[in-house]
Amino acid sequence: MPNVYEQERSLYRDVSAKVIQALPGIEVLAVELAGPDRFTVFVDHPQGVDHALCERVTDVLREYLRKYAVDVSSPGIERPLRVPAHFERAVGRKVALRTSPDIGGRRRFRGTLERAGAAGVTVALDGDEVEIPYEAIVRGNLIYEG
Repeated sequence: MPNVYEQERSLYRDVSAKVIQALPGIEVLAVELAGPDRFTVFVDHPQGVDHALCERVTDVLREYLRKYAVDVSSPGIERPLRVPAHFERAVGRKVALRTSPDIGGRRRFRGTLERAGAAGVTVALDGDEVEIPYEAIVRGNLIYEG
């Protein structure tokens, strides 16, 4: 049986493809399981995310409502980071990352995103830099610095 993160990645691929095909210009940033029968889809759009946009995305995802409760949300100020393009746009910002498996004996990292390359990211924390491959990142978010 796939773990939660594998399920999220599979849902992300499926949901993203459906939303992009039906609603060009909308970016699916992340899909997060909130339990065995509920998930949240984080979306973004150049003109912003409002209730009407969330409703349109929910309509595209109607088939999932047989198995899941589906929530559609804006990314908020601590927007999710999941794919290389998200990390590239966040270079120089503070991030929180969770990995699986452990990297250097830990799974949680909070620091400044120094680089986003082809294979992974470099995060500066406590005076050290840590290389984290994309395939190990199961959660990533900006940290609000306001």
